[in-house]
Amino acid sequence: QVQLVESGGGLVQTGGSLRLSCAASGRSFSTLSAGWFRQAPGQERQFVASLRRNGASTYYSDSVKGRFTISRDNAKNTVYLQMNSLKPEDTAVYYCAARESDFREFGYWGQGTQVTVSS
Repeated sequence: QVQLVESGGGLVQTGGSLRLSCAASGRSFSTLSAGWFRQAPGQERQFVASLRRNGASTYYSDSVKGRFTISRDNAKNTVYLQMNSLKPEDTAVYYCAARESDFREFGYWGQGTQVTVSS
C-alpha cells in the first residue's frame, strides 16, 4: 500500500514562492507516476501537474505552466512542486497523487496541504 504525505504549504504573498513536498512510503516513487492537484473552496479538484514514471516527461495545466515545476528525488522517495510567481487564484488545498501506470487513474492520494496566497 502506498502512502503519501504532503508538506510545505503555507501563507505567502503574491509573487512569492513555495515548494511542496510529497513523501511516499510503501513503494518507490521511481515505479510510479506522480501528480499534483488542487481544490479551491466551492470548486472541483483540478489537475496541476504530473510526472511520468520515467521521470523525464512532465505535464502542466495552462494556468500554472511556466510558473510551477514538478520534480522527483528518487533517493528521498519524494516528489516536489516548486511554485513561483504565486497568485491569489493559486490559493487551494494541494494534493499529491500517484498511480501505477501513466495511463491509469490516480489511485493513491495524500491528505492535502493548504496554500494561501495573499494579495
